[in-house]
Amino acid sequence: MVKLNKIYTRTGDDGTTGLVAGERRPKYDLRIEAYGTVDEANAVIGMVRLHTASMPDLDAMLMRIQNDCFDLGADLATPDTGKKLDYEPLRIVDSQVDRVEADIDTLNADLEPLRSFVLPGGTAAAAYLHLGRTVVRRAERCMVELADQDGESVSPAAIRFTNRLSDFLFVAARWVNDHGRADVLWVPGKNR
Repeated sequence: MVKLNKIYTRTGDDGTTGLVAGERRPKYDLRIEAYGTVDEANAVIGMVRLHTASMPDLDAMLMRIQNDCFDLGADLATPDTGKKLDYEPLRIVDSQVDRVEADIDTLNADLEPLRSFVLPGGTAAAAYLHLGRTVVRRAERCMVELADQDGESVSPAAIRFTNRLSDFLFVAARWVNDHGRADVLWVPGKNR
């Protein structure tokens, strides 16, 4: 378990931060950017939840996802170096990906068919869900770039989870927009 007695440590005053196993990296390091962006997405989901209290099924899905985002952050903050650790690192697992897919299917079953691209907007919850979706896409780009660097690794399950999460947030945005009936649709060339 995490135990935080003191919030400031001053160890980051030199522009570095510590990974779970103790390695120090610059705060601009791509791994730090990746899990920091996941944290940002989690904060946006927290904003969404201010608007979903009256939707208990969706709110429960979002709460689970917030917890999974912390799991994802822990996964990213513990790079797999191939060295044996004194503990079992927390990793995203396939069952977490499967659960997000099941949640997508549940919400998508109630949606009107999509006939155009959706503009971010509609209700406040939908707008925040779209914002969260874009932040998750940025996290995914960071993770894929990180995985492509020599000496770095990102688990395939973590990348799959992030990809599904952005899909979930898109579907959830449509769902809170009166099951897609209140979506704001893109009209190509409308303002020419």
